[in-house]
Amino acid sequence: QACEWQRQGLAPIRVSVNLSVHQLRQGKLVSLVRQVLEETALDPQYLELELTESQLLDSVEHIIATFQQLRDLGVKLAIDDFGTGYSSLSYLKRIPVDYVKIDQAFIRGLGQGREDAAITRAIIAMAHGLALKVVAEGVEDQQQLDFLRGEQCDEVQGYLISPPMRAEGLADLLRKNADFS
Repeated sequence: QACEWQRQGLAPIRVSVNLSVHQLRQGKLVSLVRQVLEETALDPQYLELELTESQLLDSVEHIIATFQQLRDLGVKLAIDDFGTGYSSLSYLKRIPVDYVKIDQAFIRGLGQGREDAAITRAIIAMAHGLALKVVAEGVEDQQQLDFLRGEQCDEVQGYLISPPMRAEGLADLLRKNADFS
C-alpha cells in the first residue's frame, strides 16, 4: 500500500505492522520481510514493525537477534504499548529499536493528575537519552497534544489527529494536507 501511495505521487510515509511472538518464533520473519521489500521495491525505512512491550519477555535473545537482522535490512522497529508491560529497562538498551510508543493509558490521564504526566515525561526523557524516538498513542484532546509538544514528544497518533480509516481515506487526507507539511 505504501508503494501504491508513492506511485500516486504522495509523499512517502512510514507504515506500521504489528508483530506477534508467534511470527518471531517461526524463524521465517526476516526472510519474509526481505522478500516483501524486494518484490515491492519499498524503501525499508518506510516499514515499521512493532512488538508490544509485554511480548518482549518471551525469547528475549531470539527477539534481539531477529530485530538486529531486521534493522540490518533498514526496517524501523518499535516497542508498542510501552509502560504497561513488565519488561526490564535493561532490555531497552539491548533490543535494537528505533521507537517507543507510549501506551494510551498514560496519555488518557494527562491533565487528570500528576502521576501520568510524570510517567510520560520520564518515558520521553529516557527514550531520548537512548537516542530513541517517542510516539504517544491515543491522543484525543488539545490539552494532551500541548503537553506532549511541550515535552518534545516526536510523534503522536490518536483520534485528535484522525480516526482509523481505510487506505483510500488516508490517501485523500494525505493529498489535502500535502501543502501543510
